[in-house]
Amino acid sequence: QLQLVESGGGSVQPGKSLRLSCTASGFTLDSYSIGWFRQAPGKEREGVSCISGLDENTYYEDSVKGRSTISRDNAENTVTLQMNSLKPEDTAVYYCAAGPVVVDTTWDIEAEYDYWGQGTQVTVSS
Repeated sequence: QLQLVESGGGSVQPGKSLRLSCTASGFTLDSYSIGWFRQAPGKEREGVSCISGLDENTYYEDSVKGRSTISRDNAENTVTLQMNSLKPEDTAVYYCAAGPVVVDTTWDIEAEYDYWGQGTQVTVSS
């Protein structure tokens, strides 16, 4: 009954954009920190971005900083990750996750999050 669902993934060419959405069911996102993680085949899952539920601070992994924006729409109970200038290295399954508290040193730690979505595939290739 407490679920997160990702959407918006797909296959795009390098330089194009995608908007990934994370929508909650069974609870409201406004008091949660929402993180985006990604995992490529054979690689570790890594944090991509996070928006804090405490102070609305945002965090970005270095490789996506400057070309990605995370935002929250409380009316839609949704958090969105806009990714521009996509690169082949961005290819991965992208997951959203919800947790009660994050700080600047823990936003990209998987164990800090309690709920996880099923993932949405992003493929960037020419």
